[in-house]
Amino acid sequence: MPVDTRPIGVFDSGIGGLTVLRQLVAMFPDERFVYLGDTARVPYGNKSADTVQRYSRECADFLLEHNVKLIVIACNTASALAIDNVRSFTDVPIIGMIEPAARHAVQASKTGNIGVIGTRATISSNAYEVAIRQVVTSSQSNAGRPWKVPTLVSRPCPLFVPLVEEGWTDTEATRMIAEVYLKPLLSQHIDTLVLGCTHYPLIAPLIQSIAPGVTLIDCGHAAAQAAADVLGQPTTRMTEPSASAIREHVSFYLTDYTPSFQMIAKDFLGVAVEEPARTILRDLQVPSQR
Repeated sequence: MPVDTRPIGVFDSGIGGLTVLRQLVAMFPDERFVYLGDTARVPYGNKSADTVQRYSRECADFLLEHNVKLIVIACNTASALAIDNVRSFTDVPIIGMIEPAARHAVQASKTGNIGVIGTRATISSNAYEVAIRQVVTSSQSNAGRPWKVPTLVSRPCPLFVPLVEEGWTDTEATRMIAEVYLKPLLSQHIDTLVLGCTHYPLIAPLIQSIAPGVTLIDCGHAAAQAAADVLGQPTTRMTEPSASAIREHVSFYLTDYTPSFQMIAKDFLGVAVEEPARTILRDLQVPSQR
């Protein structure tokens, strides 16, 4: 059977999806990738569902024009509000952040006490709660035995994103804020915590130090494993992707360029990258699904 050499497409509302790209390149060091950051219209979290669906379709169309074989929506807001809409107009497999992370959380939790942190938009959508309960229901049906109904505790953590983008991933100020955010979840004796924002893996060591013994679920890592399942390919899991794999195998596109991109990208990817190409997305009119 011939090898499918088409690239994997990844899009995000901004730059947080670079942490997901990092996981994907580590999982598939020989694959090619096309990354699109819709930086001209970030954030998606304060937009209506219809607008997020339209933006997401435009991003997906851009990637489809690059003949991708798989699209990863590396944005929790777009995954929560637009994944079904994107799936409705293409046969290319679509992987979001929420479904894979929900499966990993259910598999990892021994007590059923699961916490979720994310942006206000992601938490208010209840997407993780719905997905986790669907995983449990499906597991019950497949196993033919009852599973413990999970106890879910969610908390928006809006200050984490600007702190991460400022580079304050291990400062006393960030630690103090994280302790305040995590206290209500830890008081509920969670044993698993979903990092429901693509920025949060950069402060995972700090979170882990505040919540020792709690299993952290990185939605990007979960999505990379889901991609391996969809593609049916053997995976090569490295601790970190190599600099050459990122520089040689990834094409970067942004809808707006800011001088801080390369500095932030180095933190998110662990390697410096060249200035990305700038692109203008086609304005599509997507019918409302409501």
